[in-house]
Amino acid sequence: MNKNSKNLLRFAGIFGLIGAILGAHMAGSGSYAFRAVHAHILVVGWLTLFGWAVFYKIFQTTETVLTKLHVWSAIIGSIGLTVGMWLYMVKPFNLPEGVTLFIYIGGGVALLLSFLLFFLLTLFIKEKK
Repeated sequence: MNKNSKNLLRFAGIFGLIGAILGAHMAGSGSYAFRAVHAHILVVGWLTLFGWAVFYKIFQTTETVLTKLHVWSAIIGSIGLTVGMWLYMVKPFNLPEGVTLFIYIGGGVALLLSFLLFFLLTLFIKEKK
């Protein structure tokens, strides 16, 4: 299995599990405080990382700086955005707003970079035979 596909698939699985647990928690508690975080964990973490794992499995890519940057900016961005969103919106530790905003925006920027890098990758791919 392609290393990039495996890494993205494993992180997608982690995000899927966390998203399902958060959904169960919200349903059981009747509180929807995690609604936005839950949605982003599932869409950005589970769905997007899974889609990119499939991309690396189906299409021929060589291990380049571009692919490494894409995979790790996707993983770091997904973690940063969702954790930052949780810290900023839910405020579980009462951290300074500047710190939580930095994590939230930093994760979002890293994720945005991963989408740009993915677009660039699509310009140089070959279908596996």
